[in-house]
Amino acid sequence: MVDATRDTRSAQNAWSGVLFGIGLVAFIDEAVFHQLLHWHHFYDRGTPAAGLVSDGLFHALSWFGTVAGLFLLADLRRRHALRWHRWWGGVLLGAGAFQLYDGIVQHKVLRLHQVRYVENVLPYDIAWNAPAIVLLAAGIVLIVKTRDVRARRRA
Repeated sequence: MVDATRDTRSAQNAWSGVLFGIGLVAFIDEAVFHQLLHWHHFYDRGTPAAGLVSDGLFHALSWFGTVAGLFLLADLRRRHALRWHRWWGGVLLGAGAFQLYDGIVQHKVLRLHQVRYVENVLPYDIAWNAPAIVLLAAGIVLIVKTRDVRARRRA
């Protein structure tokens, strides 16, 4: 019965991890690069006050995701349906996806901010996006390896 419950909660394991991973990386980005190093704000195309407000909204929204992921995790534990490897796959997937989205969409496409405002930003972009790709790939591998039994039978 426990295995059946785990299989039916497979997606919840992954989504809980994804939400937590997004929130964790967003928190690290906000705390380290926005607050401690002062390299950028979430939105740098306005006044410094707008940058601070955007950081606060970004921080609050990221914590909603983190808390939602932890509520899902608590529900999985209560139902004895937690699959740690699948959850960690979700964490890595969410962390990598958010980091890569931030590095490509927010930094380059929308130009909301750069990693750091220096003359040659390329090394910073590489240092930002390369770990994101590694996290994303590791998350995908763990998610695929921990698919539920029914999905493996269909494949």
